[in-house]
Amino acid sequence: QKELLKYKQEARNLQGIKDALQQRLAQQDASVLQLKQELLRANMDKEELHNQNVDLQRKVEDRNRLLAEYKKELGQKDRHLQQHQTKLDEMLRQLSEASYQQVDLERELEHKEALLAHCMKRDAEE
Repeated sequence: QKELLKYKQEARNLQGIKDALQQRLAQQDASVLQLKQELLRANMDKEELHNQNVDLQRKVEDRNRLLAEYKKELGQKDRHLQQHQTKLDEMLRQLSEASYQQVDLERELEHKEALLAHCMKRDAEE
């Protein structure tokens, strides 16, 4: 009977250890499940960030392409503007030259008119 009590006590101790280990195992299983959920969330967040990054990179590339096109257009417009400015400068120079020639011709005309008037006056006197 002593031996039986001893084995019953040992069985109770082992059952307590077993229960404690099962409880600990259940806690660890719960922790593992929680970690798996957190890992899944983290992976989903990582995938979402990756997709956002790809989208942002695509937008940056699009904007860089547009910027390059705008710079090219601006360069062409600058060249056209420079060409027009050169033509305008040449026309202004020609206009100025024509204006000087007109002034010279007007002086020459006035001089010839004065000579003509003088000659006519002399003819009238003679």
